[in-house]
Amino acid sequence: MSKPLKQIHLAAHFPGVNNTTVWSDPAAGSHIEFSSFAHFARTAERAKFDFLFLAEGLRLREQGGKIYDLDVVGRPDTFTVLAALAAVTEHLGLTGTINSTFNEPYEVARQFASLDHLSGGRAAWNVVTSWDAFTGENFRRGGFLPQDERYSRAKEFLATTQELFDSWHGDEIVADRATGTFLSDAKAGSFVHQGQHFDIQGQFNVPRSPQGRPVIFQAGDSDEGREFAASSADAIFSRYSTLDQGQAFYTDVKSRLAKYGRRSDQLLILPAATFVLGDTDAEAEDLAKEVRRQQVSGATALKHLEFVWNRDLSSYDPDGPLPEIDPDVSDNHISKGRAQVRMYRDPLATAREWRERAEANGWSIRDLVIETGNRQAFIGSPSTVAKTINDFVQADASDGFILVPHITPTGLDPFADKVVPLLQEQGVFRTEYEGPTLRHHLGLAHPDDVREERAAS
Repeated sequence: MSKPLKQIHLAAHFPGVNNTTVWSDPAAGSHIEFSSFAHFARTAERAKFDFLFLAEGLRLREQGGKIYDLDVVGRPDTFTVLAALAAVTEHLGLTGTINSTFNEPYEVARQFASLDHLSGGRAAWNVVTSWDAFTGENFRRGGFLPQDERYSRAKEFLATTQELFDSWHGDEIVADRATGTFLSDAKAGSFVHQGQHFDIQGQFNVPRSPQGRPVIFQAGDSDEGREFAASSADAIFSRYSTLDQGQAFYTDVKSRLAKYGRRSDQLLILPAATFVLGDTDAEAEDLAKEVRRQQVSGATALKHLEFVWNRDLSSYDPDGPLPEIDPDVSDNHISKGRAQVRMYRDPLATAREWRERAEANGWSIRDLVIETGNRQAFIGSPSTVAKTINDFVQADASDGFILVPHITPTGLDPFADKVVPLLQEQGVFRTEYEGPTLRHHLGLAHPDDVREERAAS
Protein backbone atom coordinates (compact mmCIF):
# COMPACT_ATOMS: atom_id res chain seq x y z
CA MET A 1 0.00 0.00 0.00
CA SER A 2 1.42 3.40 -0.97
CA LYS A 3 1.93 5.96 1.77
CA PRO A 4 -0.39 8.99 1.83
CA LEU A 5 0.73 12.18 0.14
CA LYS A 6 2.56 14.58 2.42
CA GLN A 7 1.21 18.10 2.64
CA ILE A 8 3.72 20.72 1.52
CA HIS A 9 4.66 23.62 3.77
CA LEU A 10 5.45 26.91 2.05
CA ALA A 11 6.81 30.12 3.52
CA ALA A 12 8.14 33.38 2.14
CA HIS A 13 11.40 35.10 3.07
CA PHE A 14 11.41 38.87 2.64
CA PRO A 15 14.96 38.92 1.26
CA GLY A 16 16.06 42.37 2.31
CA VAL A 17 19.27 43.74 0.85
CA ASN A 18 21.64 41.06 -0.37
CA ASN A 19 22.86 39.57 -3.62
CA THR A 20 19.68 37.49 -4.01
CA THR A 21 17.73 40.71 -4.46
CA VAL A 22 18.00 42.58 -7.75
CA TRP A 23 17.47 46.03 -6.25
CA SER A 24 18.39 47.71 -9.55
CA ASP A 25 15.50 46.12 -11.45
CA PRO A 26 12.81 48.67 -12.41
CA ALA A 27 10.22 46.46 -10.72
CA ALA A 28 12.05 46.50 -7.38
CA GLY A 29 10.76 48.59 -4.48
CA SER A 30 11.93 49.67 -1.05
CA HIS A 31 13.45 47.28 1.46
CA ILE A 32 12.53 49.43 4.45
CA GLU A 33 9.19 51.15 3.75
CA PHE A 34 6.24 49.37 5.34
CA SER A 35 4.29 49.25 2.07
CA SER A 36 6.82 46.70 0.76
CA PHE A 37 6.46 44.43 3.78
CA ALA A 38 2.67 44.75 3.67
CA HIS A 39 2.41 43.82 -0.03
CA PHE A 40 4.74 40.85 0.46
CA ALA A 41 2.81 39.58 3.50
CA ARG A 42 -0.58 39.96 1.85
CA THR A 43 0.61 38.01 -1.19
CA ALA A 44 1.89 35.19 1.03
CA GLU A 45 -1.41 35.10 2.92
CA ARG A 46 -3.45 35.18 -0.28
CA ALA A 47 -1.52 32.09 -1.38
CA LYS A 48 -2.21 30.41 2.00
CA PHE A 49 1.50 30.24 2.95
CA ASP A 50 2.38 29.09 6.45
CA PHE A 51 4.46 32.10 7.42
CA LEU A 52 6.58 35.08 6.46
CA PHE A 53 10.21 35.03 7.55
CA LEU A 54 12.51 37.93 8.37
CA ALA A 55 16.26 37.51 8.72
CA GLU A 56 18.22 39.81 11.01
CA GLY A 57 21.38 41.84 10.72
CA LEU A 58 22.73 43.40 13.90
CA ARG A 59 25.42 45.37 12.12
CA LEU A 60 25.97 46.57 8.57
CA ARG A 61 28.61 44.42 6.92
CA GLU A 62 31.89 45.88 5.74
CA GLN A 63 34.36 45.18 2.99
CA GLY A 64 37.80 46.72 3.21
CA GLY A 65 36.64 48.97 6.04
CA LYS A 66 33.67 50.38 4.12
CA ILE A 67 29.98 49.51 4.39
CA TYR A 68 29.18 46.72 1.97
CA ASP A 69 27.23 48.38 -0.82
CA LEU A 70 24.28 46.00 -0.66
CA ASP A 71 23.72 46.86 3.02
CA VAL A 72 23.41 50.61 2.72
CA VAL A 73 19.60 50.68 2.83
CA GLY A 74 19.73 49.36 6.38
CA ARG A 75 17.99 46.65 8.36
CA PRO A 76 14.79 47.67 10.19
CA ASP A 77 13.97 46.15 13.56
CA THR A 78 12.33 42.74 13.31
CA PHE A 79 9.75 43.08 16.09
CA THR A 80 8.57 46.47 14.86
CA VAL A 81 7.95 45.13 11.35
CA LEU A 82 6.25 41.92 12.52
CA ALA A 83 3.98 43.76 14.95
CA ALA A 84 2.89 46.09 12.16
CA LEU A 85 2.27 43.13 9.83
CA ALA A 86 0.07 41.50 12.48
CA ALA A 87 -2.39 44.35 11.92
CA VAL A 88 -2.66 43.87 8.14
CA THR A 89 -2.85 40.04 8.05
CA GLU A 90 -5.18 37.54 9.71
CA HIS A 91 -3.66 34.07 9.25
CA LEU A 92 -0.04 34.33 8.11
CA GLY A 93 2.61 33.24 10.59
CA LEU A 94 5.17 35.89 11.56
CA THR A 95 8.70 34.56 12.02
CA GLY A 96 11.57 36.72 13.24
CA THR A 97 15.27 36.01 13.66
CA ILE A 98 16.41 37.09 17.11
CA ASN A 99 19.95 36.63 18.40
CA SER A 100 20.61 34.72 21.63
CA THR A 101 24.18 35.99 22.01
CA PHE A 102 23.48 39.69 22.51
CA ASN A 103 19.98 39.73 24.02
CA GLU A 104 18.45 38.75 27.36
CA PRO A 105 15.81 36.02 27.93
CA TYR A 106 13.29 38.21 29.78
CA GLU A 107 13.37 40.89 27.10
CA VAL A 108 12.97 38.45 24.19
CA ALA A 109 10.30 36.36 25.93
CA ARG A 110 8.27 39.50 26.62
CA GLN A 111 8.52 40.63 22.99
CA PHE A 112 7.50 37.27 21.53
CA ALA A 113 4.67 36.74 24.02
CA SER A 114 3.40 40.21 23.12
CA LEU A 115 3.65 39.47 19.39
CA ASP A 116 1.79 36.20 19.86
CA HIS A 117 -1.04 38.07 21.61
CA LEU A 118 -1.12 40.87 19.04
CA SER A 119 -1.27 38.39 16.14
CA GLY A 120 -3.70 35.93 17.70
CA GLY A 121 -1.14 33.14 17.92
CA ARG A 122 1.07 33.55 14.86
CA ALA A 123 4.53 34.28 16.32
CA ALA A 124 7.67 32.27 15.62
CA TRP A 125 11.29 32.73 16.68
CA ASN A 126 14.32 31.76 14.62
CA VAL A 127 16.95 31.28 17.33
CA VAL A 128 20.44 32.21 16.15
CA THR A 129 23.83 32.88 17.67
CA SER A 130 26.47 35.41 16.67
CA TRP A 131 29.94 34.19 15.84
CA ASP A 132 32.02 37.33 15.34
CA ALA A 133 33.49 40.08 17.49
CA PHE A 134 32.74 42.59 14.72
CA THR A 135 29.01 42.31 15.39
CA GLY A 136 29.66 42.26 19.13
CA GLU A 137 31.18 45.72 19.00
CA ASN A 138 27.63 47.11 18.76
CA PHE A 139 26.76 45.68 22.19
CA ARG A 140 27.91 46.29 25.70
CA ARG A 141 29.02 42.69 26.18
CA GLY A 142 31.15 43.01 23.05
CA GLY A 143 33.39 40.27 21.78
CA PHE A 144 32.03 36.88 20.83
CA LEU A 145 31.73 33.37 22.22
CA PRO A 146 33.47 30.22 20.96
CA GLN A 147 31.10 27.85 19.18
CA ASP A 148 30.57 25.49 22.13
CA GLU A 149 29.79 28.41 24.44
CA ARG A 150 27.48 30.01 21.86
CA TYR A 151 25.35 26.87 21.71
CA SER A 152 25.53 26.42 25.47
CA ARG A 153 24.23 29.97 25.94
CA ALA A 154 21.62 29.49 23.21
CA LYS A 155 20.28 26.31 24.83
CA GLU A 156 20.03 27.94 28.24
CA PHE A 157 18.63 31.11 26.67
CA LEU A 158 15.84 29.15 25.00
CA ALA A 159 15.16 27.05 28.09
CA THR A 160 14.96 30.21 30.21
CA THR A 161 12.50 31.92 27.86
CA GLN A 162 10.36 28.77 27.92
CA GLU A 163 10.33 28.92 31.71
CA LEU A 164 9.08 32.49 31.43
CA PHE A 165 6.40 31.57 28.89
CA ASP A 166 5.31 28.67 31.14
CA SER A 167 5.23 30.79 34.30
CA TRP A 168 1.64 31.54 33.30
CA HIS A 169 -0.60 28.48 32.91
CA GLY A 170 -3.44 30.25 31.11
CA ASP A 171 -6.21 30.03 33.69
CA GLU A 172 -5.09 32.71 36.15
CA ILE A 173 -7.15 35.59 34.74
CA VAL A 174 -10.73 35.24 35.99
CA ALA A 175 -11.80 38.91 35.84
CA ASP A 176 -14.81 38.32 38.09
CA ARG A 177 -16.64 41.64 38.28
CA ALA A 178 -18.99 40.45 41.02
CA THR A 179 -16.19 39.65 43.48
CA GLY A 180 -13.65 42.10 42.14
CA THR A 181 -11.17 39.26 41.61
CA PHE A 182 -8.95 39.60 38.56
CA LEU A 183 -6.30 36.94 39.19
CA SER A 184 -6.88 33.53 40.76
CA ASP A 185 -3.20 33.36 41.66
CA ALA A 186 -1.34 36.46 42.86
CA LYS A 187 1.95 34.72 42.12
CA ALA A 188 1.18 34.16 38.44
CA GLY A 189 4.28 34.67 36.33
CA SER A 190 6.72 33.97 39.16
CA PHE A 191 10.02 32.48 38.05
CA VAL A 192 13.46 31.64 39.35
CA HIS A 193 16.29 30.61 37.04
CA GLN A 194 19.86 29.94 38.13
CA GLY A 195 22.27 28.63 35.54
CA GLN A 196 25.68 29.02 33.95
CA HIS A 197 24.65 32.00 31.81
CA PHE A 198 21.59 33.47 33.51
CA ASP A 199 20.65 34.08 37.15
CA ILE A 200 17.26 35.82 37.22
CA GLN A 201 14.07 35.82 39.25
CA GLY A 202 10.88 37.84 39.39
CA GLN A 203 7.47 37.81 37.73
CA PHE A 204 6.90 37.61 33.99
CA ASN A 205 4.44 40.34 33.04
CA VAL A 206 2.80 38.92 29.89
CA PRO A 207 0.05 36.30 30.49
CA ARG A 208 -0.01 33.00 28.63
CA SER A 209 -0.26 33.70 24.89
CA PRO A 210 -2.46 31.83 22.36
CA GLN A 211 0.30 29.40 21.29
CA GLY A 212 1.71 29.02 24.81
CA ARG A 213 5.13 29.58 23.29
CA PRO A 214 6.19 30.87 19.88
CA VAL A 215 7.07 28.27 17.26
CA ILE A 216 10.85 27.73 17.42
CA PHE A 217 13.06 27.70 14.31
CA GLN A 218 16.76 26.89 14.16
CA ALA A 219 19.26 27.43 11.36
CA GLY A 220 22.51 25.71 12.37
CA ASP A 221 24.01 23.03 10.14
CA SER A 222 26.86 21.96 12.43
CA ASP A 223 26.52 18.85 14.55
CA GLU A 224 25.76 21.10 17.54
CA GLY A 225 23.14 22.93 15.50
CA ARG A 226 21.43 19.73 14.39
CA GLU A 227 21.40 18.42 17.94
CA PHE A 228 20.01 21.71 19.24
CA ALA A 229 17.21 21.53 16.68
CA ALA A 230 16.41 17.92 17.51
CA SER A 231 16.14 18.73 21.21
CA SER A 232 14.32 22.04 21.11
CA ALA A 233 13.15 23.32 17.70
CA ASP A 234 9.87 22.94 15.83
CA ALA A 235 11.55 23.52 12.44
CA ILE A 236 15.08 23.69 11.07
CA PHE A 237 16.28 25.40 7.93
CA SER A 238 18.39 23.44 5.46
CA ARG A 239 20.85 24.68 2.84
CA TYR A 240 21.02 21.47 0.79
CA SER A 241 20.12 21.85 -2.86
CA THR A 242 20.12 18.35 -4.34
CA LEU A 243 17.69 15.53 -3.69
CA ASP A 244 20.38 13.21 -2.33
CA GLN A 245 21.85 15.87 -0.01
CA GLY A 246 18.39 16.84 1.16
CA GLN A 247 17.45 13.24 1.94
CA ALA A 248 20.70 12.70 3.87
CA PHE A 249 20.13 15.83 5.98
CA TYR A 250 16.47 14.94 6.50
CA THR A 251 17.31 11.41 7.66
CA ASP A 252 20.12 12.55 9.96
CA VAL A 253 18.15 15.26 11.76
CA LYS A 254 14.94 13.25 12.08
CA SER A 255 16.88 10.27 13.48
CA ARG A 256 18.05 12.42 16.40
CA LEU A 257 14.54 13.14 17.68
CA ALA A 258 13.83 9.85 19.46
CA LYS A 259 16.47 10.41 22.12
CA TYR A 260 14.55 13.50 23.21
CA GLY A 261 11.21 11.69 23.28
CA ARG A 262 10.03 13.35 20.08
CA ARG A 263 8.35 11.98 16.96
CA SER A 264 9.48 12.59 13.40
CA ASP A 265 6.54 14.90 12.69
CA GLN A 266 7.47 17.21 15.58
CA LEU A 267 10.35 18.81 13.64
CA LEU A 268 9.91 20.22 10.12
CA ILE A 269 12.80 20.60 7.67
CA LEU A 270 12.47 23.63 5.40
CA PRO A 271 15.24 24.62 2.94
CA ALA A 272 15.38 28.10 1.43
CA ALA A 273 14.83 28.18 -2.32
CA THR A 274 14.93 30.79 -5.04
CA PHE A 275 12.74 30.44 -8.13
CA VAL A 276 12.43 31.74 -11.68
CA LEU A 277 9.26 31.08 -13.68
CA GLY A 278 8.67 31.20 -17.43
CA ASP A 279 5.93 30.13 -19.78
CA THR A 280 8.21 27.25 -20.81
CA ASP A 281 11.21 25.59 -19.21
CA ALA A 282 13.49 27.02 -21.89
CA GLU A 283 12.18 30.54 -21.33
CA ALA A 284 12.70 30.17 -17.58
CA GLU A 285 16.29 28.96 -18.09
CA ASP A 286 17.07 32.00 -20.23
CA LEU A 287 15.47 34.32 -17.70
CA ALA A 288 17.37 32.68 -14.83
CA LYS A 289 20.66 33.43 -16.57
CA GLU A 290 19.63 37.07 -16.89
CA VAL A 291 18.67 37.19 -13.22
CA ARG A 292 21.99 35.74 -12.10
CA ARG A 293 23.86 38.31 -14.21
CA GLN A 294 21.80 41.02 -12.51
CA GLN A 295 22.43 39.58 -9.06
CA VAL A 296 26.17 39.29 -9.58
CA SER A 297 27.51 42.50 -11.08
CA GLY A 298 31.20 42.79 -11.82
CA ALA A 299 31.79 44.68 -8.56
CA THR A 300 29.77 42.12 -6.58
CA ALA A 301 31.74 39.26 -8.14
CA LEU A 302 35.05 40.78 -7.04
CA LYS A 303 33.76 41.32 -3.51
CA HIS A 304 32.61 37.73 -3.29
CA LEU A 305 36.01 36.53 -4.48
CA GLU A 306 37.56 38.64 -1.73
CA PHE A 307 35.78 36.45 0.85
CA VAL A 308 38.22 33.71 -0.11
CA TRP A 309 41.27 35.68 -1.27
CA ASN A 310 41.16 38.11 1.68
CA ARG A 311 42.81 40.69 -0.55
CA ASP A 312 41.73 43.88 -2.31
CA LEU A 313 40.87 42.63 -5.81
CA SER A 314 39.32 45.86 -7.10
CA SER A 315 42.04 46.21 -9.77
CA TYR A 316 41.11 42.87 -11.36
CA ASP A 317 38.80 42.54 -14.36
CA PRO A 318 35.65 40.63 -13.26
CA ASP A 319 35.33 39.35 -16.82
CA GLY A 320 38.93 38.16 -16.79
CA PRO A 321 40.70 35.15 -15.23
CA LEU A 322 41.05 34.41 -11.54
CA PRO A 323 44.05 35.94 -9.70
CA GLU A 324 47.27 33.96 -9.88
CA ILE A 325 48.23 35.25 -6.45
CA ASP A 326 47.20 33.00 -3.55
CA PRO A 327 44.76 34.01 -0.81
CA ASP A 328 46.01 35.78 2.30
CA VAL A 329 45.32 33.34 5.14
CA SER A 330 45.84 35.82 7.98
CA ASP A 331 43.21 36.14 10.72
CA ASN A 332 42.58 39.80 9.93
CA HIS A 333 39.89 39.46 7.29
CA ILE A 334 38.87 42.36 5.05
CA SER A 335 35.23 41.16 5.00
CA LYS A 336 33.47 41.91 8.30
CA GLY A 337 30.13 40.49 9.35
CA ARG A 338 29.86 38.13 6.37
CA ALA A 339 28.73 34.63 7.25
CA GLN A 340 30.18 33.38 3.96
CA VAL A 341 33.71 33.90 5.29
CA ARG A 342 33.21 30.89 7.58
CA MET A 343 32.26 28.67 4.65
CA TYR A 344 35.80 28.60 3.32
CA ARG A 345 37.80 26.90 6.05
CA ASP A 346 40.78 26.31 3.74
CA PRO A 347 41.10 29.31 1.38
CA LEU A 348 44.14 27.88 -0.40
CA ALA A 349 42.32 24.64 -1.24
CA THR A 350 39.23 26.58 -2.33
CA ALA A 351 41.33 28.81 -4.59
CA ARG A 352 42.97 25.78 -6.22
CA GLU A 353 39.59 24.13 -6.81
CA TRP A 354 38.10 27.30 -8.26
CA ARG A 355 41.05 27.86 -10.60
CA GLU A 356 40.71 24.31 -11.89
CA ARG A 357 36.97 24.70 -12.47
CA ALA A 358 37.37 28.09 -14.12
CA GLU A 359 40.09 26.83 -16.45
CA ALA A 360 38.15 23.69 -17.34
CA ASN A 361 34.98 25.66 -18.16
CA GLY A 362 36.48 28.86 -19.53
CA TRP A 363 34.93 30.88 -16.69
CA SER A 364 35.79 34.45 -15.79
CA ILE A 365 35.71 35.66 -12.17
CA ARG A 366 32.09 36.71 -12.61
CA ASP A 367 31.15 33.40 -14.25
CA LEU A 368 32.73 31.48 -11.38
CA VAL A 369 30.89 33.45 -8.69
CA ILE A 370 27.61 32.94 -10.54
CA GLU A 371 28.17 29.19 -10.88
CA THR A 372 29.43 28.57 -7.34
CA GLY A 373 26.99 30.90 -5.61
CA ASN A 374 23.74 29.17 -6.53
CA ARG A 375 21.60 27.68 -3.79
CA GLN A 376 18.45 25.58 -4.21
CA ALA A 377 16.65 27.13 -7.17
CA PHE A 378 13.46 26.11 -8.93
CA ILE A 379 13.63 27.09 -12.59
CA GLY A 380 10.97 26.23 -15.15
CA SER A 381 7.37 26.56 -16.13
CA PRO A 382 4.82 26.62 -13.28
CA SER A 383 4.02 22.94 -13.85
CA THR A 384 7.70 21.98 -13.76
CA VAL A 385 8.35 23.94 -10.57
CA ALA A 386 5.24 22.52 -8.89
CA LYS A 387 6.33 18.98 -9.77
CA THR A 388 9.91 19.52 -8.55
CA ILE A 389 8.76 20.90 -5.22
CA ASN A 390 6.33 18.02 -4.72
CA ASP A 391 8.98 15.45 -5.71
CA PHE A 392 11.37 16.79 -3.04
CA VAL A 393 8.74 16.68 -0.33
CA GLN A 394 7.30 13.26 -1.20
CA ALA A 395 10.86 11.83 -1.35
CA ASP A 396 11.58 13.08 2.20
CA ALA A 397 14.22 15.56 1.10
CA SER A 398 12.26 18.31 2.89
CA ASP A 399 8.87 19.07 4.40
CA GLY A 400 8.49 22.18 2.27
CA PHE A 401 10.37 25.30 1.26
CA ILE A 402 10.97 28.91 2.26
CA LEU A 403 10.80 30.81 -1.00
CA VAL A 404 13.14 33.74 -1.67
CA PRO A 405 12.10 35.89 -4.65
CA HIS A 406 14.64 38.10 -6.39
CA ILE A 407 12.30 41.09 -6.68
CA THR A 408 10.95 42.87 -3.60
CA PRO A 409 8.09 43.21 -2.88
CA THR A 410 6.21 41.86 -5.94
CA GLY A 411 8.46 38.90 -6.75
CA LEU A 412 6.30 36.41 -4.86
CA ASP A 413 3.17 37.25 -6.87
CA PRO A 414 3.86 34.99 -9.91
CA PHE A 415 4.46 31.98 -7.66
CA ALA A 416 1.26 32.66 -5.74
CA ASP A 417 -0.76 33.04 -8.94
CA LYS A 418 0.72 30.25 -11.08
CA VAL A 419 2.38 27.54 -8.95
CA VAL A 420 0.22 27.40 -5.81
CA PRO A 421 -2.99 26.56 -7.74
CA LEU A 422 -1.22 23.57 -9.34
CA LEU A 423 -0.11 22.25 -5.94
CA GLN A 424 -3.66 22.70 -4.67
CA GLU A 425 -5.05 20.76 -7.65
CA GLN A 426 -2.68 17.89 -6.78
CA GLY A 427 -4.04 17.84 -3.24
CA VAL A 428 -0.66 18.53 -1.62
CA PHE A 429 -1.23 22.13 -0.49
CA ARG A 430 -4.08 23.71 1.43
CA THR A 431 -6.89 25.71 -0.14
CA GLU A 432 -7.86 27.21 3.23
CA TYR A 433 -6.08 27.65 6.55
CA GLU A 434 -6.71 24.82 9.01
CA GLY A 435 -6.90 27.01 12.09
CA PRO A 436 -6.04 30.41 13.54
CA THR A 437 -2.49 29.84 14.80
CA LEU A 438 0.84 29.12 13.16
CA ARG A 439 0.94 25.79 15.01
CA HIS A 440 -2.23 24.84 13.15
CA HIS A 441 -0.61 25.74 9.81
CA LEU A 442 2.48 23.67 10.56
CA GLY A 443 0.62 20.71 12.07
CA LEU A 444 2.32 21.20 15.44
CA ALA A 445 0.65 20.45 18.74
CA HIS A 446 0.21 23.08 21.48
CA PRO A 447 3.02 22.77 24.09
CA ASP A 448 0.47 21.96 26.80
CA ASP A 449 -0.83 19.02 24.75
CA VAL A 450 2.73 17.77 24.18
CA ARG A 451 3.44 17.95 27.90
CA GLU A 452 0.31 15.99 28.72
CA GLU A 453 1.15 13.39 26.06
CA ARG A 454 4.62 12.86 27.51
CA ALA A 455 3.27 12.65 31.05
CA ALA A 456 0.77 9.99 30.00
CA SER A 457 3.35 7.86 28.12
